Amino acid sequence: MTNASPSTRPEPASGGSTPSRGAGRSAGAQQVGSTRTLLTVRDGDGQVTSRVRRTVLPGGLRVVTEQLAGVRSASVGVWVGVGSRDEAPQLHGCSHFLEHLLFKGTQERTALDISIALDAVGGEFNAFTAKEYTCFHARVLDEDLSLAIDVLGDMITSSRIDDEDVEAERDVILDEIAMHDDDPDDVVHNLFAEQAWGAASPLGRQIAGTVESIEAMTRAQIVRFYRRHYRAPNMVVSVAGNLDHAAVVRRVRRAFGRRDFLSGASTPAPPRASRRPARVWPGTVTASRPFEQVNLVLGMEALARHDDRRFALGVLNTALGGGTSSRLFQEVRERRGLAYSVFSFASHYADSGVVGVSVGCLPSKLDEVLATVRTELSKLAADGITEEELARGKGQLRGGLVLGLEDSGSRMSRIGKAELVHDELLGIDEVLAKIDAVTLDEVREVAAAVFSAPEILAVVGPEGG
Repeated sequence: MTNASPSTRPEPASGGSTPSRGAGRSAGAQQVGSTRTLLTVRDGDGQVTSRVRRTVLPGGLRVVTEQLAGVRSASVGVWVGVGSRDEAPQLHGCSHFLEHLLFKGTQERTALDISIALDAVGGEFNAFTAKEYTCFHARVLDEDLSLAIDVLGDMITSSRIDDEDVEAERDVILDEIAMHDDDPDDVVHNLFAEQAWGAASPLGRQIAGTVESIEAMTRAQIVRFYRRHYRAPNMVVSVAGNLDHAAVVRRVRRAFGRRDFLSGASTPAPPRASRRPARVWPGTVTASRPFEQVNLVLGMEALARHDDRRFALGVLNTALGGGTSSRLFQEVRERRGLAYSVFSFASHYADSGVVGVSVGCLPSKLDEVLATVRTELSKLAADGITEEELARGKGQLRGGLVLGLEDSGSRMSRIGKAELVHDELLGIDEVLAKIDAVTLDEVREVAAAVFSAPEILAVVGPEGG
């Protein structure tokens, strides 16, 4: 179990991808019990290489599959629309705590049985918690897919959450919190989030919780959280690989049919929406730690998940600090030798977002690093990027997207997240087209809007550094 740190062109005559026609691709527009083809991809000879389908089961559980040609593996993920931002202050860390506990045993399997089941077939099995969702996932040979689905269904629907398991896992999570507190990168990014959204905001809190919140949390609180959020309408089962959609749906129906989990006629829950956008607070925050380096994150408020400008921001982020040819890498490391590691990032949530620059340097270099980063951000705010950077940024995004989808696990993650948080799946050709369509003026507008915003700065380093 891992904790996520701070987690179309129209179809050509031959080849390409085709989105579904008709009433749109939103799960909310699909009847319970029905199946819809969301996307079909063909090669240059017109042969189908990939097909994405969705079935909505009774209770509102969505099953989304991508059938891939030429692979012998299959990956399955159960995506639950609950994360650390759904926790009340007294439940800080409950999503992550619960993620651990679902591996501890069910009415049918002990914790050892769960581990043996996947180990015996050479499968990979894990989970992670993020701020807005939790995911349990496995990767196996195609012939063992039914087993993986059954184990996951058993865990999700029928976890015992015994008192002794709660107490045993409490110590494990406290150790994990201590581990993150010893990692400079984790510490500074957690501090940055706390400054950006505030310690009282769920977006500003650490995913794993604090020592105080984990020590105080009771089994009864965790069980109530489990029953409230782990419900069929709030979940997506995504599967990718060598598979048959109908067979997967039958197996999911059996695996998740335990304890009347699929009872009722609920429709899928809509994507997360906030009544009020999460406010971002500029300012500076520092913390002392006995580290050799100073670690800093300098950022600004940026774009929420569904903002159409996110593609332009992606190109901008790549030009700023997305590789060895980026402005920050060249200026901070290559020309000035100020730091070994420097990169930029963009984080998007349902109602908020940030961009930032992360650097680790010697304490004596801190002032020069900050001045250099600020200068580069000011240049971008004033002038944007060049035509050459635009072309290079698009190429880097395109390559990263396509190369990142070379295995069943990444395909499973793509369709699962798209279904849960976007409620719509864009075809790869559609995404590539949106990247290609980004103009220099669009990037300049985003750069001016984002990098002229007030700063959020977090710095962690040795005392007196």
